[in-house]
Amino acid sequence: MISSPLMTVMVDAVRKAAKGLKRDYGEIENLQVSRKGPGNFVSAADRKAEEVLRDALMKARPGYGLILEESGNIEGQDKSHTWHVDPLDGTTNFLHGIPHFAISVGLERDGQIVAGVIYDPAKDELFVAERGKGAYLNNRRLRVSGRTDMADALVAYGSPYLGRGDHPKLLREVAAVMAVTGGARRFGSAALDLAYVACGRSDLYWERDLQTWDIAAGIILVREAGGFVTSADGGAEPLAARSVACGNENLHGELVKLLRRANA
Repeated sequence: MISSPLMTVMVDAVRKAAKGLKRDYGEIENLQVSRKGPGNFVSAADRKAEEVLRDALMKARPGYGLILEESGNIEGQDKSHTWHVDPLDGTTNFLHGIPHFAISVGLERDGQIVAGVIYDPAKDELFVAERGKGAYLNNRRLRVSGRTDMADALVAYGSPYLGRGDHPKLLREVAAVMAVTGGARRFGSAALDLAYVACGRSDLYWERDLQTWDIAAGIILVREAGGFVTSADGGAEPLAARSVACGNENLHGELVKLLRRANA
């Protein structure tokens, strides 16, 4: 694992927030749930986890800014550093009792993501990465898969919620990808989709209409695991584009070409 003051701060904050999520997941039928919008839910567990993360990060690094899914933006005196925080990525899975969700925290420094932590409480899997220090799952160093043939590739993708995003566009892209790959999966957590590419469980992943807190931590994970990350259209800045395409050196370019052709 990475032993640095920064990583200690991030891991401690994430583990504190996870305690409440684990407890609430065990009592899911009692959760108070409200609608943020069609098909997009927020729970009491989500809000509580964000409060824990916000308080822990602000205490450890009081000058840093925060971009939070539920609370919005908090400007810090230190304009060079910003946390991107998703307290519960995979909320719909969580609320339906599906054990596939995560807490995601990424740190942006001067426009670049330099550290990320993604924690899956249900499986007790902690993914961490820091620029120049590699990516790890618990105590194991991560590398993206080495597959070279699209016919063997397992591809993850994300789909937009009801009333959001371009559904016909996604269907064109999925059809194009399914026609030439070993399989396509929709898991329901962008953070874990990125983490799974980093550890080689998935070979490729793409999604559009994302927020920075969805992908900030995952971007550094994939890059530190030797993978390539761009926007879904092949641009260099997925955070600005609010979309992502990632995979190993051999297959990433093929995925971007497929997506472009599907929308030509």
